Amino acid sequence: MLQKISLLLIGLALFSWTESAKPTFFYQKLPRVIQKIEINIKGNSTVGKYTCGTVLYKKDTLNIEALEKNVIKATIPMTSIDCGNRIMTKDLQSTVKVKTFPNSFVTISNLKYTANNSFKCTLVFTLTNKTLTYRDFVLTYNKSTQQATGRLPLTFSDLGLSPPVKMGGIIKVKNEIEVDFDLFFK
Repeated sequence: MLQKISLLLIGLALFSWTESAKPTFFYQKLPRVIQKIEINIKGNSTVGKYTCGTVLYKKDTLNIEALEKNVIKATIPMTSIDCGNRIMTKDLQSTVKVKTFPNSFVTISNLKYTANNSFKCTLVFTLTNKTLTYRDFVLTYNKSTQQATGRLPLTFSDLGLSPPVKMGGIIKVKNEIEVDFDLFFK
């Protein structure tokens, strides 16, 4: 009788252990479709704040939490970035050497959902001849707008650039900038 009870307990323990284990071949993938990516560059100058941005309409499917890598690659034509003012746009294009480097690149990979309504990913951002890599870059997710937003504080110096100075030094752009990445899910 004692042998039957111990076999029953071992059987129950094995059953509960196999129920809680998640085999890798049943690993759940969460497919998400991205409709567009918005990139905005924000900063300050001696005459006030500025925002320059572009929208990339890119349909791509991601398998969040997938075992295989999930990657979004986007090419940003630097001539598509608009500052809302023709002179400022031209100054930005001159600063980022648009004739030498007509495109910038963004790669978001290894997207994983975290418990606090956000994603962590690896962000690789290439502007001019500088490539910056950020592991565990956080994208905050808003369920109502189906949008994930990430903010990247940078300086022109990080990119090997000098901030623009105009009118003999009267107008100076500050070295600090912020690059916002917005992913819009379908």
